[in-house]
Amino acid sequence: MLNAVGQAQNILLLGGTSEIGLAIVSEFLHRGPARVTLAARAASPRIDAAVAQLTQAGATEVTVLDFDATAFDTHPEVVEQAFSHGDVDVAIVAFGTLGDQEELWQDQAKAVASAQVNYTGPVSVGVLLGQAMKKQGHGTIVALSSVAGVRVRRSNFVYGAAKAGLDGFYTQLGEALRGSGVKVLTVRPGQVRTKMSAGVKEAPLTVPAERVAKDTVEAVAGGKDIIFVHPAFRLVTTAFNFIPRQIFRRLPF
Repeated sequence: MLNAVGQAQNILLLGGTSEIGLAIVSEFLHRGPARVTLAARAASPRIDAAVAQLTQAGATEVTVLDFDATAFDTHPEVVEQAFSHGDVDVAIVAFGTLGDQEELWQDQAKAVASAQVNYTGPVSVGVLLGQAMKKQGHGTIVALSSVAGVRVRRSNFVYGAAKAGLDGFYTQLGEALRGSGVKVLTVRPGQVRTKMSAGVKEAPLTVPAERVAKDTVEAVAGGKDIIFVHPAFRLVTTAFNFIPRQIFRRLPF
């Protein structure tokens, strides 16, 4: 259970090589040592670096579980193993792909694969995390959503539609778990400087992963359920929702 300063003793990161996810875990570790479980593909070439990063940041132990976001039948066992070492204080759902947005809407197989990673996988683990934390009576689930899902745009609508679904699922999962002792935080960043966005033109209000991490950890400690990173996106997305579709389609993004 989180202590008075928001320190966690046991953290689970689903998407164990995610730059944003690792930054969030590192931010938690700055508040005090914790045991960390990384759920990621065991053969990932980035997993050793992830373990080293968290060990250096102060993790008392880092365990790796083999996890494939689209191997849905394996998810119950992965979550069960993650909770087998004791109560999980914070579980972070941080996996996803961006891809070539113009290619995705014109390639059925790739569009389906994108939707499975960005939406179906998070729903699969979200159900399992919700039930596991409800059973232990406490914990926080952190879901990395996106402002792209608040109002889906033509420029990235395959990705944005999946994020809209993820966002809706996790915000309402929090409502379903209300009163159980379990909290759900939905994090809505704009563009973040990571390897995934390296080939994309930088948009206004782009932030580094460390900014997302700091805001997320503070939000968990404060018991919040939704945050925007950068905070200005709250105003921007509110304005977007009032723009008629005929005008919205003409905007240059």
